[in-house]
Amino acid sequence: MASITDTLNYAWRTRRVWWFTATSRTRARFARTFFGSFWLGFSNMLSIAALALVYGTVFKVENFQIYIVYLGLGLVIWNSIAGAISAAPNLFEQNSAHVQNTNLNPVFYTLEEWSFQIQTFVQSFGLVLLGLAFFQHSLLANFLLFSWLPIVNLILILYWVPLIVCLLGARYRDLYQLVPIALQLLFLLSPILYDKKNLGPLAWTADINPLYRVLSPLRHSLMHGGILWGQVASMLLLNVVGIIFGIWLLNRARKTLPFLI
Repeated sequence: MASITDTLNYAWRTRRVWWFTATSRTRARFARTFFGSFWLGFSNMLSIAALALVYGTVFKVENFQIYIVYLGLGLVIWNSIAGAISAAPNLFEQNSAHVQNTNLNPVFYTLEEWSFQIQTFVQSFGLVLLGLAFFQHSLLANFLLFSWLPIVNLILILYWVPLIVCLLGARYRDLYQLVPIALQLLFLLSPILYDKKNLGPLAWTADINPLYRVLSPLRHSLMHGGILWGQVASMLLLNVVGIIFGIWLLNRARKTLPFLI
């Protein structure tokens, strides 16, 4: 079984290849479209506008400008996390021909998918951030000054959580059906459309939700400036442990993986 260090070295040596293949997927995604990747941000802005109008009315928000920024940032970050996890259960199944017939390390396919999700996030988040800056002018300055470490946490969790999900999905096909349900429940229990205080006695669920623990500090740094050092540091530690554990699981499953898919 390859060591974690060997796998990380392999990932570094092949970085140009898996980034290039992910970029090719991104380009092919919007082939023969006039606006290209603009549609990612545009579709998110439409969703944000519709949800802000509906839930802003339902919750009777006092300041609509603050609410649309709060909801918009939460939604675009959540969509990136949920999209990466939703695509994970059948990742190895989609690449089954390559996994079964080549000696390519399976970590390559996880890194390619990770790169694709990062590129999707950057394209979508950038356009949404520019749009929301119309309502809160300090967003761009806060992004440049305070958001880098929270974004690192987001990028790291976009790798190791889908990695573990895709390994489980290769063994248990039911996961493909369960993941969307679990994500929907987590979304409803996460203070994205509403303030955390609206959860009442269930507010503790947000504190133990690792996806929200990534989302919340990033949204805070963008809206209010500054960094929630305690939350960011604890999440960074969890991300490091998650990556090590995920790669260890992948190395263990490497020999049996072709037979599972």
